[in-house]
Amino acid sequence: MLSILASVVVAYLVAILLGALVRRAARRSPVAADLARHSRRPTRAVLVVVALWIALRLSTEPSDWRAAAEHVLLIALILSVAWLVGSLAFVLEDAAFARYRVDVADNRHARRVRTQVQLLRRITVAVIVVCAAGAVLLTFKDARAFGASLLASAGLLSIVAGLAAQSSLANVFAGTQIAFTDAIRVDDVVVVDGEWGRIEEITLTYVVVHVWDDRRLIMPSTYFTSTPFENWTRRDANLLGTVELDLDWELPVERMRAELARLLEATDLWDRRVGILQVTDAVGGAVRVRALASAVDAPTLFDLRCYVREGLVAWLQAEAPEGLPRTRWEAGRPADDARDGRSGPDVAGPATATQPGPPGRAAHAQPPVRLPATRELPRPGARAPDDTEVLTSTGQNARLFTGSIDALKRSEHFQGPGQDVIDEREHHAEEKDGRAADDGDGRPTA
Repeated sequence: MLSILASVVVAYLVAILLGALVRRAARRSPVAADLARHSRRPTRAVLVVVALWIALRLSTEPSDWRAAAEHVLLIALILSVAWLVGSLAFVLEDAAFARYRVDVADNRHARRVRTQVQLLRRITVAVIVVCAAGAVLLTFKDARAFGASLLASAGLLSIVAGLAAQSSLANVFAGTQIAFTDAIRVDDVVVVDGEWGRIEEITLTYVVVHVWDDRRLIMPSTYFTSTPFENWTRRDANLLGTVELDLDWELPVERMRAELARLLEATDLWDRRVGILQVTDAVGGAVRVRALASAVDAPTLFDLRCYVREGLVAWLQAEAPEGLPRTRWEAGRPADDARDGRSGPDVAGPATATQPGPPGRAAHAQPPVRLPATRELPRPGARAPDDTEVLTSTGQNARLFTGSIDALKRSEHFQGPGQDVIDEREHHAEEKDGRAADDGDGRPTA
């Protein structure tokens, strides 16, 4: 007992000495400080177990109880060493996190490295735990015999285990694929299953999405490898947002375009890349107007869209009530009713019906529909307006893919592969058709 107590004291003193040396080195190295914080307890456990084993060997004679005690110490040594190695994985993870910071403007590469390091740490810890459990089991004679028979039938057991854990293994492989293919990273802004949120955590089997209203979506890893989803920060955080309004045909488009420009200039939410108003549809009884605006990231874009929508609605109510949406209908004419055999005051009505006006305004009669003015064709010999004049007359904020250098660069992404690639594809298609037209002896058919 005295030797055992002495060994514990010596192990504790050695652990204190090592801790003091590491703390001294930690003044110049943050890695050493992290090592002292994470590995202090597992190091003490390893030293105490080793000291107890040495003291037991030196102070006792071989016996059955000593063999049982050494077996217990062996198991404790295996577990403590596994604990120590696992703590080193956390030290390496923290060192990588300290080097690749995400609180900077351009953190795409840092988020990629942090995601991969985090998953590698999880894999390392899982492997260490499995190896430690296997080593503990192999210290028992019956377990060693069972392990030999297990290896003899490893083929059949692997098939059975694979079928039983098919979904779990699929998630594990999917998690590894996500970590090294950059489909998503930690802190990416995504739209998953109709929910807008941020990737909060990526594990081997599931991904945690922090939704904008502070809910958490726990999605299996296979979802991100088999289901389409939106990643708003795949390359950068800049985004385009849309605000669509269904309005009346009498809407003053140019005045509304000027109001959009005024609204964007008056706010710091706009990053001054894109601010455009276009009529994207004009069928039925409404004109669809789409306002495009850009922002530096998704949260700013959300506030910018709400700001633009509220500003345009307020402008329509105060300055352009004729553009508010309304439904037109026309009663039957008396001549048509008489021809159909109908008469009476119920069928005779005005040509246009009264329409409800904007809130707080009295009802007024709907004015007759005016046809759009026709453009006069240029006289022979007259000079056609150039692109600069057309751009000035329509307004630069009326075009998305033409009219400016930024718009032309934007259009290049959607122009297709190019004429040379198309010609090459056509040439290959003609060669393939020619080979298919040959008969069995190699002679071309008529």
